[in-house]
Amino acid sequence: QVRLVESGGGSVQAGGSLRLSCAVSGYTYRLAWFRQAPGKEREGVATLAGDGSTTYADSVKGRFTISKDNAKNTLHLQMNSLKPDDTGVYYCAADARWWLETSRAGKDYTYWGQGTQVTVSS
Repeated sequence: QVRLVESGGGSVQAGGSLRLSCAVSGYTYRLAWFRQAPGKEREGVATLAGDGSTTYADSVKGRFTISKDNAKNTLHLQMNSLKPDDTGVYYCAADARWWLETSRAGKDYTYWGQGTQVTVSS
């Protein structure tokens, strides 16, 4: 059974940085970060496949970096140059189906963390 536990959210001023972490237990192949702002649909922010390849939403390219500490089995999302539009609940997601193509669609991920709040003030 896969379990995901996020941490690292908080409040920061625009231009600041935050680092989110997600402790992963169980077998996974594809990992991702999603976010959901109030009144908006859930958005896939970044993905990391088992072969190390990554993808990013256009809105965060050049500012966010997804990575994984394999020794600690922990997924990270380094967020720099934060903007008020980055505000939302951030979720860690995982899936074990290695044969699926890389995706930032929520329907393609089976396991989800509880979410962590990120608030960016102007």
